Amino acid sequence: MDKRRNKKRSNWNGQKNNQSKNQNQNQNQNNSEQKQKKVFQFNHTTYENEESKRERQKAIQEIKTREIICAKCGQPITELASSLCDKKSGDPIHFECALHEVEAGETLGEKEKVAYIGQGRFGVLYFENPRDQRKFTIKKIIEWEDREKTSEWRDELSGLYSKVE
Repeated sequence: MDKRRNKKRSNWNGQKNNQSKNQNQNQNQNNSEQKQKKVFQFNHTTYENEESKRERQKAIQEIKTREIICAKCGQPITELASSLCDKKSGDPIHFECALHEVEAGETLGEKEKVAYIGQGRFGVLYFENPRDQRKFTIKKIIEWEDREKTSEWRDELSGLYSKVE
């Protein structure tokens, strides 16, 4: 029994286990192949000079320091990027104010909820199991913002942050 345990193992076809030698040979071959191949790398080039970057940052800071008042509640809007357009005037309003207005205009049944579904739309969602928020059906879609109509304040904001010209 002791001889069997101390016996150096060999592969099923009688070859000795020379994995370490084979691994070193494979690594040497891979290194020489990598030296022969040239690896293409993208060079990041910016066509915007430093002065225009500073001007853009200054304009962004100026927009952030402006005090924009919500058309619904009269409170200042701190995060302009998350605000929506007012349906009547087109001025920015808090997301929460728009959500409350949609909820007030809808009669919700049991297991129903109003939620933002993207692209300026709200939806009335029906949950089969209210504890499981993953499974729902959209009962009604409420268009809040017109897709073709863009507001000036949003164009100004997106123009400063957008990299595409």
